[in-house]
Amino acid sequence: MLRTIPLRRQRDYRLLWGARVVTEAGSEVSRLAVPLTAVTLLSASPLQMGFLTAAASLPFLLVGLPVGALADRLARRRPVMIGCEVVAGSAVLTVPVAWLAGWLSVSWLIAVALVVGTCTVVFRNFNTPHLTSVVPEHQRTAALAGFQSVFAVAQLGGPGLAGLLVGVLTAPLALIVDAFSFLVSALCLRSIRAPETPAEQPRKQSHRQPREQSHEQSHRQSLRHEIGAGIRTLVGHPVLRALTLAGMTVNLFGAAQLAIYVLFAVTVLGLPGWLVGISVVGFGLGGLLGAVVAPRLAERFGGDRVLLGSVLFFPAGFVVMAAASGPVWLVSALIAASEIVVGVAVVCFSVCSGAATLREAPADFIGRVNASINFGTQGVMAFGGLLGGVLGEVLGLRPAMWVCAAGAVLTIPCLWWSPLTRGARAPHAEAANSPSTAPPPRSSPEDEQK
Repeated sequence: MLRTIPLRRQRDYRLLWGARVVTEAGSEVSRLAVPLTAVTLLSASPLQMGFLTAAASLPFLLVGLPVGALADRLARRRPVMIGCEVVAGSAVLTVPVAWLAGWLSVSWLIAVALVVGTCTVVFRNFNTPHLTSVVPEHQRTAALAGFQSVFAVAQLGGPGLAGLLVGVLTAPLALIVDAFSFLVSALCLRSIRAPETPAEQPRKQSHRQPREQSHEQSHRQSLRHEIGAGIRTLVGHPVLRALTLAGMTVNLFGAAQLAIYVLFAVTVLGLPGWLVGISVVGFGLGGLLGAVVAPRLAERFGGDRVLLGSVLFFPAGFVVMAAASGPVWLVSALIAASEIVVGVAVVCFSVCSGAATLREAPADFIGRVNASINFGTQGVMAFGGLLGGVLGEVLGLRPAMWVCAAGAVLTIPCLWWSPLTRGARAPHAEAANSPSTAPPPRSSPEDEQK
C-alpha cells in the first residue's frame, strides 16, 4: 500500500490553499467596502444595490457553460487561473483610482463587479478539474474541507480587517488590499509544480459509456455539443440534480437578502459601519467549525445524512435577520449566533456536495458538470440580487427580509424529496461502498472512479 502524505505536508496543495487564503481575505474586504462605498458615498438606492449584487453573478449565466467545456478541453488550466487573478486585481484597483480622480459612480462599481465576476467564473470552473492534478482522489474530500476552512477564516477575520481599513483609509482605498491579494494569489499559483493531467489524453472506454459520447474529448466536436452533454449529465442524474436545485434555492434568496442587507443593517437595525459585517463574522466562525467537523461527520454518518441534516438549518439566519430588533448589542449577538449555526450547516453541505459531485460526475465531464452546477447555483444569484432590490423598493426592507426567509425554507424539500433519503436510510457501511444513491442517467456514463 502506498504511503499517504498528509495534505498539510504537500507543497503544491499548500500553495493552492495559500492562494485561496489571500484572495478570500482580500475579497472579504471588498464585500464590505464596495456596498459601503455605494451606500455612504454614492447614495445608492435599493434597486441600484440590487443591480450591484446581480452584476457579480451575471457572468455565471453569460459565460459559465462554455468556460466549463473549455476547462475540459485545455491541458493546462493553471495559466488561465493565474490570468484571472491578475485581471481581477487590476479591475479592483480602478475603484480607488476613480474615487481619487472624482470619476467613481455606481455604474463604475457595477462594471468592476462584472469583470471580477467573470474572472471568478473562469477561475472556479478551471479550479475544480485542476484540483484533480494536485490532490489524489482519496484526499479530495479533505482538500475540499480545507478550502472551506479558507472561506471560513476569511469570513471570520475579513470583516474586522475591512472595518479597520474602511475606518482608517475610507471604503474605496481599502480595496487596494483586495487588489494586492489577487497578485499574491497569482504568484502562489505560479509556484505550483505538479504536472497537469492533459484534458485530451485517451481514457479507457467503459461499456456503460453511451455511443454519442464515446469521442467526447475530440476537438472536432462542437462546443455546443459539449455544453449540452454536461447539462444532460447533470439534469439526468437525480442526486446531482437535487443538490443543484437546493443550491439554487438558497442562493436565490440569499442574494436577495444580501442585496439589501447593508441598507437594512444601517437604516433599520441601526448598526454602526464597523458592526455591519457581524453576520459575516458569525458565518465565518461557523464555517471554520464546519470545515473541521464536516469530514468527520461524513465519515461517521455518511454524506447523504449530513446533506439532509444541514439543509434543516439553512433558514435560521434568514428568520433571525428578519425578526431582529432592539438594542445594538442584542441584535448583533442574535445575528452572530444564528450565522454561526448557518455557517456550520452551509460548509457541511458544501463539502459533502462537492465530494458527491466529484464522485458522481464522469471523470471526463467534471469541468462541464461543475460549470453546469455553477451556472445554476451562482447564476441564479443575479436574479436574486434584482429580486432583493425590487422587494426592498416595493415592500420595504423588513418585509423583503421576511420574503427571503420564507423562500429559504423551500431548500428543505429539494433534498428531502430526492433519492438522497434512500441513501440516508441505508446502513452507512453499505452506503459508503456504493457509488451512488441513484442509478446513473441513460444520457451519461457512470464514473469508473466511484
